[in-house]
Amino acid sequence: MTSATDAPPASDAENEVVSLPNRLPTEGDWVARFADEVEAEADRRSSGPAIVCASGISPSGPIHLGNLREVLTPHLVADELRRRGRDVVHLLSWDDYDRFRRVPVGVDPSWAEHVGKPLTAVPAPPGSAHENWAEHFKAPLLAALDALGVEVRAVSQTQMYTSGAYTEQVLLAMRERARIDSILGRYRTKKLPDEASEQGSGAADEDDGTSASGYFPYRPYCARCGKDTTRVTGYDDSTTAMTYVCDDGFSETVLLREHRAGKLVWKVDWPMRWAYEGVVFEPSGVDHQSPGSSFVVGGQIVREVFGAEPPIGPMYAFVGISGMAKMSSSRGAVPIPLDALGIMEAPLLRWLYARRRPNQSITVAFDQEVQRLYDEWDALTRRVAGAAQVPAGEVAGYARAVGTATRTLESTPRPLPYRTLASVADITTGDPAQTLRILRDLDPADPVQSLDEVRPRLDRAAQWVATQLSQDQRTHVRSTPDAELLSSLGEQQRDALRLLVDGLDEHWSLDGLTTLVYGVPKTQAGLPADTKPTPELKAAQREFFALLYRLLVGRDTGPRLPTLLLAVGADRIRTLLSPPAATE
Repeated sequence: MTSATDAPPASDAENEVVSLPNRLPTEGDWVARFADEVEAEADRRSSGPAIVCASGISPSGPIHLGNLREVLTPHLVADELRRRGRDVVHLLSWDDYDRFRRVPVGVDPSWAEHVGKPLTAVPAPPGSAHENWAEHFKAPLLAALDALGVEVRAVSQTQMYTSGAYTEQVLLAMRERARIDSILGRYRTKKLPDEASEQGSGAADEDDGTSASGYFPYRPYCARCGKDTTRVTGYDDSTTAMTYVCDDGFSETVLLREHRAGKLVWKVDWPMRWAYEGVVFEPSGVDHQSPGSSFVVGGQIVREVFGAEPPIGPMYAFVGISGMAKMSSSRGAVPIPLDALGIMEAPLLRWLYARRRPNQSITVAFDQEVQRLYDEWDALTRRVAGAAQVPAGEVAGYARAVGTATRTLESTPRPLPYRTLASVADITTGDPAQTLRILRDLDPADPVQSLDEVRPRLDRAAQWVATQLSQDQRTHVRSTPDAELLSSLGEQQRDALRLLVDGLDEHWSLDGLTTLVYGVPKTQAGLPADTKPTPELKAAQREFFALLYRLLVGRDTGPRLPTLLLAVGADRIRTLLSPPAATE
């Protein structure tokens, strides 16, 4: 917060709930375009009463903001279909029967003993209240999805495999293993691009089932150690007798039609589920759509083995964080959706994903860029609520951000500029009485009467200050005047301070103080108040602002000056800016 002026208070139009049609404009709207394609494809397939859109998440670690795109992309398309009156289901497939691959940075290294077990069989991280590793990482995402208005039908792959729901599909895959092996053989020489392999989930380049004993697409979990460090050594199609051996030396023969402790390898598991669920739309990341990767190979397997069509769906780009590289949950702490929702309201976060086509990158701001994003959002809100012509795509993106076909998301009744609220939270260290005093003074003609009027945005701004601003960036107003600096001032600087102090009472509002701080250098130069800034005037204003910051907070920059002055209070300003009386 280093600039010297505040954005204008929210307009009346911004304070109103914008009324939008349920059927949104489609021109320039990527969501509507995909919905058109999904409708046409579902009708062509005659796939059933409900159109199935799908997402898949492996709760192997923190489910970060990149993973959120995997859910929000089909959510937005499914929601558009609901707006059109179509029956649609958004499946969220929890890949919680996947193997535990590695111990994330920051977790007790002893958890390495569980590598190879299903995620639902791994104890939750130390201190967790959840029953297992998978549930621990599911919970924050489910809470975030609820706040974001995302409706899903969650499916646990642990439950599906262990209940026998997929038994017929598993037996079919084993009978057709030679065909599957042949399909995979077409791609085994294709290497994933380094970027896709580096940035992906790890599933895309998983072992496809090939072993010295032959090709088997099923991987059992060992009955003794519980890990998938096994290989199938024999299988009888007629009896379904399967023999496997584990790296720990254990071996057994089981009837696969009765076996429940194992799963298909990923490149077979995914297309099997497309067929089983009748999925029409599912996006996937770069790592799953590179040559030889899961989506490409799966498209062949689902047709040739399971007799179904692969879903349509875009490749989506990765999501970045301001000042950070692409997220990887295996590399330690990464921001998750609940972290973002701690510093921004749900509509803004939805908007960041809705306004960009899936193949365009997204940056979620945790630094001061979040203030600029809020300025953009507020400007869009005013345009949509006003009489100005707004491109149809922007109107649709806004509507998809503020609500769904079935729900309007929580919004702030009086959305004051985020940067102003952040400055106030910084200066007051969150003190409610001081915060309300300053917010009342922002616009004396229409004062804020209660902090509830500016919530939840105020709480998000306060959380941003508390968690994202380092101590050296925080604002500490001087408790006593800087006598040495005041004594060293020249007459012109003293005159500037006098002009400011003398104008406080007359200009005591956000707009008034903005006019005052910019006007003092104009007055000193003998210029009218409406003079357009010249390079010389801008230089004089910057010099004046720096002097005020040094006298008020002891450094050259700080929160926007009008907000800072409101926070400090007129009496204290007079004390801190008044030069000591001359002595004889």
